[in-house]
Amino acid sequence: MGRRRRKNIVYEEVEILETAAEGKSLAKIDDKILFVAQTVPGDIVDVQISKKRKRYLEGRVLKFHKYSEKRVDPFCSHFGTCGGCKWQFLPYPDQLENKQKWVKDSLERIGKIEEIEMRPIFGSQKQEFYRNKLEFTFSNKAWMTQEEIDSGEVIDRSNALGFHIPGRFDKILDIDKCWLQEDPSNQIRLWVKEYAEKNELSFFDLREQIGFLRNLIIRTSSNGEVMVIFSMAHEDLEKREAVLNEFKKEFPTITSLMYVINEKRNDTIQDQDIICFHGRDHIFEEMRSFDGKKDLKFKIGPKSFYQTNSKQAEELYRLAVELADIQTDDTVYDLYTGTGTIANYIANQAKKVIGIEYVEEAIVDARFNSQLNSIENTVFYAGDMKDVFSTDLIKTEGKPDVIISDPPRAGMHADVVQQILDSDAEKLVYISCNPATQARDLELLKEKYTALVSQAVDMFPHTHHVENIVLLKRK
Repeated sequence: MGRRRRKNIVYEEVEILETAAEGKSLAKIDDKILFVAQTVPGDIVDVQISKKRKRYLEGRVLKFHKYSEKRVDPFCSHFGTCGGCKWQFLPYPDQLENKQKWVKDSLERIGKIEEIEMRPIFGSQKQEFYRNKLEFTFSNKAWMTQEEIDSGEVIDRSNALGFHIPGRFDKILDIDKCWLQEDPSNQIRLWVKEYAEKNELSFFDLREQIGFLRNLIIRTSSNGEVMVIFSMAHEDLEKREAVLNEFKKEFPTITSLMYVINEKRNDTIQDQDIICFHGRDHIFEEMRSFDGKKDLKFKIGPKSFYQTNSKQAEELYRLAVELADIQTDDTVYDLYTGTGTIANYIANQAKKVIGIEYVEEAIVDARFNSQLNSIENTVFYAGDMKDVFSTDLIKTEGKPDVIISDPPRAGMHADVVQQILDSDAEKLVYISCNPATQARDLELLKEKYTALVSQAVDMFPHTHHVENIVLLKRK
């Protein structure tokens, strides 16, 4: 570490030592840890402090004095401004190593788990164009990059169709090409923006809450089906029908073309009526069953949750079920079942599968998916997990031999953890997209369960996010 400049608290020639959680790296300043984004171990940088805490600091890079030998060139022109794919400068094997390290650290530090089999992280075969869903936002105030500002040129650009700038709800970066979703995703977004500007359709103002076009959602499946959803801030029959009809002509093979009139102050459409304008009101995704005997089909509606990396989701479920070692006379409870993907995936292995999910529409899809695949040994319930997964339900459906839990990032409610303990299930397979909350819950489960195996799975290359599977057995 070099000199310290007092004004604005800048530290010069700081050496980045190692990667840390949430995609940041760390250095050491005196007796404190310094977290710095967009750096790689081996970088030497000047850092301006943006946050001071008792035990740590956070800062941003002002200048690179030396680039680490580990760095690789980012492939996306929006890297560094867009909030996604923050690890593009890190070789993929290093990304996997860091994710594995984060999982191990979470289990040890938060879960107080030391004796566990840590299996090597399962990497993604595809590191680009792996997502099946993206949501773009319209804005009448396009974000200008620092390079554009520094150029001094007059840039005539006001509208944007792209992603939110990190930490700025009202600032949208216009996207030329996104490497996350296969085409026709990029063609669709570019055509929509060009049509909107040519026909003077107003882009939404996120602060003033005015404008016509609000969001564009694109969902794709591995078998080539495509769903497009236009979100509009208010009804304008003439403009709405014009853009949808022209879109249908330009992209005649689209499986599902839908729209929603969202007059709320937030962008979520889960509580809104989504209307099918052309084609089906759903698309289908396919996945090979665990026993390999059939291709399962899953209905995906505009509100359905489905793992956004379809290919890697199949690997995630395969690894989870292998750990569960389900027997033909087992009763399995699938908590947070969503549209019943896991429940239907494992149905042929078990005597019965009980799926529970908060979202009623998802349970409707789960039941449909069982019927679609001629599966008769699944039962689904909708409602708050801590209320539905109860002693009364277990009395009705039978004691679980195996529980599979795949909760949201916040982890499981304490009441759900307690019900798992009370259920006395022989095995628990806990799938999590947040190793920190998973480790917290595992610490609570220690009363009756021993964590035996940890299997990390990379669902989101070039990000710090990672899924982790833990197998627990009753003591």
